[in-house]
Amino acid sequence: MSVVSSALVFAQQTPQSIADAQLPSLLTIYKDVHSHPELSGQEERTAALVAKELRAAGCDVTEHFGTYDNPKLKAYGVIGVMKNGDGPIVLVRTDMDALPVEEETGLPYASKVTAKNDEGKEVHVMHACGHDVHIAAFIGTARALAKLKDQWRGTIVFVGQPAEEMATGARALLKAGLYEKFGKPTFVLGFHDKADVQTGHIGVTEGYTTANVDSVDVTVRGVGGHGAYPQTTKDPIVLAAEMINMWQTIASRENSPVDPIVVTVGSIHGGTKHNIIPDEVKMQLTVRTYKREVRDKVLAAIERIAKNIAAAAGVPPDLAPIITVPKDPIAPATYDNPELTKRLVAVWKKSLGDENVEILDPKMGGEDFSEYSLPDHSIPAVNFDFGAVDAGKIAAYKQAGKQLPSLHSSKFAPVPEPTIRTGIVAMTVAVLDLMKK
Repeated sequence: MSVVSSALVFAQQTPQSIADAQLPSLLTIYKDVHSHPELSGQEERTAALVAKELRAAGCDVTEHFGTYDNPKLKAYGVIGVMKNGDGPIVLVRTDMDALPVEEETGLPYASKVTAKNDEGKEVHVMHACGHDVHIAAFIGTARALAKLKDQWRGTIVFVGQPAEEMATGARALLKAGLYEKFGKPTFVLGFHDKADVQTGHIGVTEGYTTANVDSVDVTVRGVGGHGAYPQTTKDPIVLAAEMINMWQTIASRENSPVDPIVVTVGSIHGGTKHNIIPDEVKMQLTVRTYKREVRDKVLAAIERIAKNIAAAAGVPPDLAPIITVPKDPIAPATYDNPELTKRLVAVWKKSLGDENVEILDPKMGGEDFSEYSLPDHSIPAVNFDFGAVDAGKIAAYKQAGKQLPSLHSSKFAPVPEPTIRTGIVAMTVAVLDLMKK
C-alpha cells in the first residue's frame, strides 16, 4: 500500500469504524474484567489491566495514584495522559470497582469470585453496576482518539478511578493532586451504563442529575424499664417512631416541592426482649438533596425534630438524642453543566441519530463523579448514560408488568457489544468536538 493510500485509509477512519474494528478485543477485555471483579479499594488486577491498555494506546501512564483519608488503604488510581499539541485539557473518567453481590445471571463468564470485605468477611463479588462495560468502552475510546489525532488538539487525561461504590475514589485522586500534577481540566466527561435504556441509545440530564448523599446516625436515649410499667420509663422506641414520622414532614411541609429531598431510615435497632423497654434506639438515615442550602436545612431539621420530640416527652437534657451529621456529603450532587450538555446533545444527535438521544429525569442516587467539577461546579462536566438492555427485553418486561433487573442486581447483565460500541462512539465524538482543531 502506498503512502498516499495509507493516509487516505487513516483519514477515513471514524469513531464508528474504529469501534467496530476494536469490538472483538474489547469484548475479550470485558469478559475478563467481568470474570475477575474486585471490591472497592482492592482493584489491583483491574488497575494493572487498564494501565497496560492505556500505555498500548500511547498514553503516559501513572499507576497507584490517590490518597485516601484512611492511610491503611492502597490507592489503585490509573492516570493516562495523551498529549497532542496545545489546546484544552479534557478529563475522561471510568470507574473500576465491583460490588459484594453473588452473581445470578447464568452467563458463561459469570463471576465466581469471593473476597474479604473491609470487615474481614468473605463475600461474593460481581460487576453488578456495569463498571466492566465502562472499562471496555473507556479503553476503546482511548484507542479511537489515538487513531484520530489529526482531528483534535490538546491533552486528554484518562482517569481509571477506584472506589466509586464507596464514593471515596474521586476524592482520593483529587487529594493526591490530580489537577496539580496533570493539569486542571477545561472539561470533564464521564459515562455510565443504564439498566432501563435500550442499547444504541444514550441519555443525559441537564443540570442536577444525582444527589448529595449524606449518612446520618441517630441515637435516641431514654430510660428503660419493665414493659408492663411504661409510666416509669421514657420509651426510646416510641420516641424513635415519632421522629421517623415527623422527619417525613421535612419534605412535605418545610421544603419547596420543586427542590426534591429524600429522608430514609434504613436501619433501626433497639431492645432485646418482648417485655423490656430499652435505654436507647439506634437509627441510620440516608439523606438525599441537590442544592447545598437545601442539604443544610434538611440536616438541621433532622436534629431539631429529634431533640424537640425527646424534650417534649420529658427526656432530660443529659439524655438528649445524639445526632451525628457529616460535615461534607459522602458524595456531592452531580451537576451536568447546561451549556455543555446542550452542546454535546447536538453532537450526539448528529452522530447517533435524534431518536437515539434521550433526555432523562434527574435521580436521587449518588455518584462521586461530581467531585471532578469541584464544589462550585466551576469545571464544566457531563456524566451521560448509555443503554445496556435489548429493546425487545424492555418491551417484554413492560408488557408483563415486571421490573427489569436494576443496577446492583445479581441478575443485571448488559448486552456487551452494542453497549460498549455506543459508549465508545458517544464519548469519542464528545471529546473530538471539545478538542477540535
